Amino acid sequence: MLLTELPSIDPDSKRVNVVIDTPKGCRHKYKYDEKQGVFRLSKVLPEGMSFPYDFGFIPSTRGEDDDPLDVLLLTNEPCVLGSVIPAQLIGILEAKQIENGKTIRNDRFMAVVETDFNSAEFRSLEQISKQRLEEIDHFFVSYNQMEGRTFEPLRRQGAGYAEKVLKKVIESSPSAAERRDLVRQDLARE
Repeated sequence: MLLTELPSIDPDSKRVNVVIDTPKGCRHKYKYDEKQGVFRLSKVLPEGMSFPYDFGFIPSTRGEDDDPLDVLLLTNEPCVLGSVIPAQLIGILEAKQIENGKTIRNDRFMAVVETDFNSAEFRSLEQISKQRLEEIDHFFVSYNQMEGRTFEPLRRQGAGYAEKVLKKVIESSPSAAERRDLVRQDLARE
């Protein structure tokens, strides 16, 4: 089974599954290759720039950019590349991204680690300092600017809203079988 085919929500714990594709503090940005089932280095950030927290995706989802939904996992220590982390959503940074004259929504879900033995560090965005939230916004603006894209944070919403958005995306995302068929079609064209 590919990591992108895992359930978005763990059926037992009801927590969100987050697949880590770039650990906290890393300058290397990785991207999961569904065709090969491996992580590939997609870019190296400039000297002095690194991911402020673990970055990953919610499996079995698709955003407007046709990638799985992005998640910033607020952790104290970096998680291992490729690990599946049980998480609790605490909010969403709604944003639009402009590239080559095309505008799409490219929101960033925000979550915290939560296991049976580790309760979530934060329960809401309100528990995070304004400065820390602004630094996260600034990171994504700068990161995208370096890539030749414009990233414009629109607003932050809380956990309830983030959960509603996730539910809507899960309901509209293709099933694992449909995604496998799409990957096979892409491979056949190559």
